[in-house]
Amino acid sequence: MMAGDATNDLDSGHGTEGDGSSHCRHGCGHGGHHHHHGDPDRQSTAFRVAIALNASFVVAQFAYGVAANSTALMADAGHNLADVLGLALALAASVLAKRAPSPRFTYGLRSSSILAALANAMLLLLTCGGIAWEAAQRMLAPPPVSGLTVTLVAAAGILVNGVSAWLFLRGSKADINVRGAYLHMAGDAALSLGVVVAGLVIMKTGWYWIDPVVSLGIVILILAGTWGLLRESVRLILSAVPAGIDRDAVTAFLRSRPGVTDVHDLHIWGMSTTENALTVHLVMPAGHPGDAVLDEIAEGLRTRFSIAHSTLQVEMGTTEHACALQPAV
Repeated sequence: MMAGDATNDLDSGHGTEGDGSSHCRHGCGHGGHHHHHGDPDRQSTAFRVAIALNASFVVAQFAYGVAANSTALMADAGHNLADVLGLALALAASVLAKRAPSPRFTYGLRSSSILAALANAMLLLLTCGGIAWEAAQRMLAPPPVSGLTVTLVAAAGILVNGVSAWLFLRGSKADINVRGAYLHMAGDAALSLGVVVAGLVIMKTGWYWIDPVVSLGIVILILAGTWGLLRESVRLILSAVPAGIDRDAVTAFLRSRPGVTDVHDLHIWGMSTTENALTVHLVMPAGHPGDAVLDEIAEGLRTRFSIAHSTLQVEMGTTEHACALQPAV
């Protein structure tokens, strides 16, 4: 794909004047631009505290769900377990992202977060299938349910999820990964509120069928979120352009740079669930424009499109440089 004579040192980012210069501009620890989102230590602490809170609550919630004969509580426990796994994956991904690249793993272990997301999505689907089957069976013959237990345990869930959301509130303004955790915890607090309502209705009316109905409602909400996770993780594994990045807009931005007459062999993919990379050939008849110009282009890709790792190959256009994949530009 990368045609031409790339004679520069990619780690240092210094290239040669003229045709065939290739420049790597990225957020690694060596010679690139690194952008920090908030306080990493504070965020790691928030993840660990939230994991501990939610893991403890899952155990208690499932136990009380069994004791109260409530599939709604058990379904919510399954959902909260998925949240614990999601938080753990996010924490693990942040730890693995700090692993230095090696001769074998030249991008480090960033992409392990994509594999974890796919595994998490498949586990969620299996969990939803089990909950839905049990709820459907109970719809036919609703067993007695302790409405008081359901109400009290779900109310505790509002507290646990509310505190967890508060832990991520500050970091959610700067880090999209933390923002996702914040929105997930806030959404779970709302779901627990729904279970509280179900418990109150059972206490008031004795309508035990409300419990499996709420269980199915929770399953539907989980599936809605899981489908997006599954679809995006599969796309990332297949090196698709990450969601949220407009390839046409990136192409237009590159073509608008001074000295660039054409753009080809543009590839954009996710190195992890939070980091994006790009390689592209820039046709610049005047030759290599200097490191400052390429740094400006790389900074624009980072700030406008969240592409922190970009490799730019400069060509003068005197020969044909055709990529074997021939992606449309």
